[in-house]
Amino acid sequence: MSTGPDITQWPPLDGVTATHGPALVEWAACAPPEKSRLCLVRGAQGSGKSQLLAWFLAGSASHPSTTVHATVLAEGLFADAVAWELGRQLGYGPLAPERLLERLAVDQRPLFVLVVDLHRSGRGPSDRQAADPASLVRDLLAPLLELPQTRALVEVGDTAFLDGLTGVGVVTTVDVGDEPFTDARAAAPAEDDFLLTRTPEGRVRWDKASETAREHALDRALAAPEPEPAIVGLVSDPGFLVHGSTVSLAACLADERIPAPRGLRQTWKLAAPHLSDAQYETTERAAVLHAAALESSPLLARYLLPLLADHAWAAVWARQDMAVSALAAAPDKPGTILAADPLGSLFEMDAGTGRYGVSIPQTAAGMPRLGGMAACAEHGALLLSDTGALHHTGEEPGDLLGRIATHHGRAGLEDPDLRPSALGQSPCGRFVVIGDEQGSVHVWSLEASEAAPLSRVLHSAPVTAVTCLVLPGEGQTLVMSTAMDGTVRLWKTSADPMPRPVEQRPALATAMTAQQTSVGPLLAVAWNDASLHLWHLPSGRVRALPLLLPCSSLACTSSPRPPLSDSRLCLTIGGSEGSYALSLDAARLWSQRPPAA
Repeated sequence: MSTGPDITQWPPLDGVTATHGPALVEWAACAPPEKSRLCLVRGAQGSGKSQLLAWFLAGSASHPSTTVHATVLAEGLFADAVAWELGRQLGYGPLAPERLLERLAVDQRPLFVLVVDLHRSGRGPSDRQAADPASLVRDLLAPLLELPQTRALVEVGDTAFLDGLTGVGVVTTVDVGDEPFTDARAAAPAEDDFLLTRTPEGRVRWDKASETAREHALDRALAAPEPEPAIVGLVSDPGFLVHGSTVSLAACLADERIPAPRGLRQTWKLAAPHLSDAQYETTERAAVLHAAALESSPLLARYLLPLLADHAWAAVWARQDMAVSALAAAPDKPGTILAADPLGSLFEMDAGTGRYGVSIPQTAAGMPRLGGMAACAEHGALLLSDTGALHHTGEEPGDLLGRIATHHGRAGLEDPDLRPSALGQSPCGRFVVIGDEQGSVHVWSLEASEAAPLSRVLHSAPVTAVTCLVLPGEGQTLVMSTAMDGTVRLWKTSADPMPRPVEQRPALATAMTAQQTSVGPLLAVAWNDASLHLWHLPSGRVRALPLLLPCSSLACTSSPRPPLSDSRLCLTIGGSEGSYALSLDAARLWSQRPPAA
């Protein structure tokens, strides 16, 4: 028999928590969700509301019915910024409000959200919607509470926000009163906090500015009698774009009345969801902003590039006009990528510049959208359609790639669980690896005449991405795969698969690729929470990078041509909203202090 939460598992009751804490726990644990899915915490400034919510959060994980899944400190945030933070905490990555709501509508798991200081939310020009807390209610919180699996505990101060909201059952209110519980009040920023260091040329050294100045410089400018000159100066200052408040900049740039450098709004739209994550240090922020600026703000990108001279990664090109459904590094053409567009057309692409090359003829007429591709040098290319059918280019039907396609086609007809779901290759082009719907992985050698692949069941769910690598000196093949269960597994084909996954996450891996580096094998895994994990396989270290665009395919190659040096790799990232490439310095990737994965 299940029991309710034990309040003795919470921090000790004292003062406001002793008075109102039990009522909060009773609502969270005992109220049927269909009867009451919203609890409002009211009270005057200093009455202890935040202390009460902190107490509840500290003990909430002690019982499933009270566990809070996401907490947002809403002061100074607007709807987009709150959605970015909720998406990160819920494992979706930073998403716009409408996309977050779409994801949550599909995800039927119970959701308990804690929102602190709703009444202090809002950012940007005071006459715009983003500055009004009511817009956060209208654009995000109210639609969120329309989902029947959602409950929310919200601090509203002494306002009427969320009063009268329908569809959430009885709105429970915990009123901590009008008497101040504490005299503590956030002190207004002192003038000294806004003293700025300048270069001899007069440029502000934002890297030397206080946290208060970085966070509130735009807010201060908006409140000035003549705000426009100061605002324009800030949004035009690359140093402020790197160091300043991401949320304040996003709110201001959403106002089309505010003049901004050409392309900056599009750049900030790509970069802001990631820059709003406080984990990024200065150089990483500059790298994210540089990647977002490459196509839309080339002058800003050129300004930022010198800051990345010693950084582990930097974007080298970006093309949002080039949607791709599949990528593969050409083993016989260094620096060349084979790419497929959403219509199934194939072409070569320069990995270092993103420029199109020659088109590749296909033997299959009316090729559907591709879900994977393996470049097989003189054999041509093996292609996986989004329906699970294998096709090939460059050979006659009875040749090697034709036999591979026929083998898996017959298996899929006999048993739909054996239908291919993922396709990859080794960088040398000697091996092709195929994953299927039942979780098996099949390795084909292109140098042998075997009639069947080497196969193992590695997953308990459909495989979503595969790749392999021939280990130097050993001559053995290391297979890497990931599946819809969120696992990443390794299998050295000369031995049994590893008994446990090397990684398991509450997200879906959408693409992977591998490559040799000067410091050992690298495995790149793209996830649908907008993160890219770069593994140093010998040590198990991982570096997490943000994905600026949705990724459905990865390809990694080296290039001797500028802007890449001989010691760097080029990782091309492709998907439905465009493509871009990163220059990776393997010697620094895992030695620099990265954000946590």
